[in-house]
Amino acid sequence: MAEQTATPFKSRQSGGWIRLRTLVLLRWWAIVGQASALMIAARVYNLNLEIGLCFLVVGVSVVSNLVAAFVFAENKRLSEQDTLMVVLFDMLQLGLLLYLTGGLNNPFSILIVGPVTVSASALSSRSTAFLGLMAILIVSLLMLFYLPLRTEQGFILRVPDVFRFGNWVAIVIAVVFLGVYSRWIVQEMHTMSDALQATQMALAREQKLTDLGGVVAAAAHELGTPLATIKLASAELAEELSDSPDLREDALLIVQQTDRCRDILRSMGRAGKDDLHLRTAPLTALIEEAAEPHVDRGKRIHFDHAAGEGDLLSQPNVLRRPEVIHGLRNLIQNAVDFARENVWVESSWNDKAITIRIMDDGRGYPPHLLGRIGDPFMRRRSVGNDPRRPEYEGMGLGLFIAKTLLERSGADLSFANGSDSFKTQASHSARTGAFVEVIWARSAIEAPSSADSSPLGENQPFPT
Repeated sequence: MAEQTATPFKSRQSGGWIRLRTLVLLRWWAIVGQASALMIAARVYNLNLEIGLCFLVVGVSVVSNLVAAFVFAENKRLSEQDTLMVVLFDMLQLGLLLYLTGGLNNPFSILIVGPVTVSASALSSRSTAFLGLMAILIVSLLMLFYLPLRTEQGFILRVPDVFRFGNWVAIVIAVVFLGVYSRWIVQEMHTMSDALQATQMALAREQKLTDLGGVVAAAAHELGTPLATIKLASAELAEELSDSPDLREDALLIVQQTDRCRDILRSMGRAGKDDLHLRTAPLTALIEEAAEPHVDRGKRIHFDHAAGEGDLLSQPNVLRRPEVIHGLRNLIQNAVDFARENVWVESSWNDKAITIRIMDDGRGYPPHLLGRIGDPFMRRRSVGNDPRRPEYEGMGLGLFIAKTLLERSGADLSFANGSDSFKTQASHSARTGAFVEVIWARSAIEAPSSADSSPLGENQPFPT
């Protein structure tokens, strides 16, 4: 399907997939770092700190880690709210420790950005925004309220106010920028993951349909000879029973039912061409097979197949790959969905490349989206509701699937509007809608020639 009309993948929930053990291990690393920094400041640099209160704050983190390790199961996964509370606790603990060690005069104040980055990677946008505001509130309070850093001789260590203000501005910018940056990256990864999952599902479905068609085609091939024998024998029997009307009628009934079996197998096997002898097909047959489900949907599909200009090459035989059929079918459906009356499917080839072009007479792609065609979960092709498809809620997933599958087969795709591409060609003036060009190197899709191929052998059963 060129655009998925079904409900798109729901965004994955942030909660329920973060292990408590992961956050506990990260907190142990933070505890080691905090304790080491306090010991070095007190013993090496002889700073006069409220060392008791500082280690009390660190001890709270130690106790919380021990409780988490011994009370909860090792494989416990946190919900959205649980993860938010854990990250908020770490942020408040760090803020209190900074209050006891000089506020924004402490160079470690930049670490307040860490919990926000973790939140952007693991929690929802609402939780990330809340933690970002909390981080900005904490550093703003640390601008005004803190215990000064004192040396052993009683001197107060502080940076000039302009630098302290600059430190505040830098932290606020880091909170906003890293939070938004991390959130966008994670959302892009999740979107791409969901889209690739949809692509794999579409390919698996196409493969199953192809395999099922292969079973039907193989059955028709294998049953053809015995059915022909039954028909011949029953027809001869009917001639010999001319003097027995009842028996002759039964023999003719066998002939009729044999013909019926033949027709049923032929009908069922129309789309099933994965027989060993039909794993390849002429290029035109492949294109028409991909377009077949959309031929009778009220739009005229025009096929134009020809070798490239100046070439006398015969039509190439290509591999019947499920991803190629499904990808082309998606593109053709997209053209049929948005066309007014006509869709054109052209193919051409030369000694180096095979090209397929799909065009329609619709309104085409919005110009501002041309550069994003093929991205998953983008907005619909036409701005606003399409009167021809009032209930349409496509998000670009179908085009992404088609693009991904065809590129996997070695194709290069380009998207444009016919009104721009053919405005100087009078013969193509009606092709004002979307224009998709798919190009393969012949070596990527062409089937081996009969001179290079080995005997196929007997049909093999599908693995179970």
